[in-house]
Amino acid sequence: MKILSWNVNGIRAVQKKGFLDWLAREKPDVLGVQETKAKPEQLDMFLMHPEGYHTFWNSAERPGYSGVALFTKEKPQKVENGFGVKKFDQEGRVIIAEYPGFAFLNIYFPNGKASDERLHYKMDFYDETLKCVRKLKKRQKNIIVCGDYNTAHKEIDLARPKENEKTSGFLPIERAWLDRWVADGQVDIFRQFNKEPGQYSWWDMKTGARERNVGWRIDYHFVTESLAPEVKRAWHLTDVIGSDHCPVGIELK
Repeated sequence: MKILSWNVNGIRAVQKKGFLDWLAREKPDVLGVQETKAKPEQLDMFLMHPEGYHTFWNSAERPGYSGVALFTKEKPQKVENGFGVKKFDQEGRVIIAEYPGFAFLNIYFPNGKASDERLHYKMDFYDETLKCVRKLKKRQKNIIVCGDYNTAHKEIDLARPKENEKTSGFLPIERAWLDRWVADGQVDIFRQFNKEPGQYSWWDMKTGARERNVGWRIDYHFVTESLAPEVKRAWHLTDVIGSDHCPVGIELK
């Protein structure tokens, strides 16, 4: 089973750049998409009903902002949007899908750079995610939480750690939460397979950072410890363009 995650930075924009052709070529069993920036009524039938896929959408109340989508070959047993907390759910950041044998959370975590208020919101959102996963674990031990976490965990996960110590996305408080996330039983599965530096998933488009590989690794698949032995490989699809992020993938045995 191949599971991919991609922050597309606008689903309509990436559609014009060949998203559906890429989907047909790559053939993931499950794809979590973040930052769709669109409501379902703004999308055409080709995006809503691509051949071979069921799709599920969670859009922000604010137009052209945030939003997540799920493309899945197998119809999940259950799909929920959000945490059930209005201040988070109105931004359309979460889809929870339950399959036989595992649960899949596709999440677009907030960015904390805009203000102290948004950083506080981001940390509250992180805590709500942890609460949600702990609750889910009571009935399903195998959980995958993929998406754009908007934080690089360790120095190896960004090109310029020293210069970004006071930047949201690499603040001690954000990194400490990821430590807590791991301590609670979530495994950064990519690092089980690749411990090399220079492995990034986001690059600043304004500075041409991708060409120089001056990036950040902020897109992850975290899996619960029970599921980690079932992961066959984990990789970045760095040759896929169309967004300031590249897709990231895992394959289950």
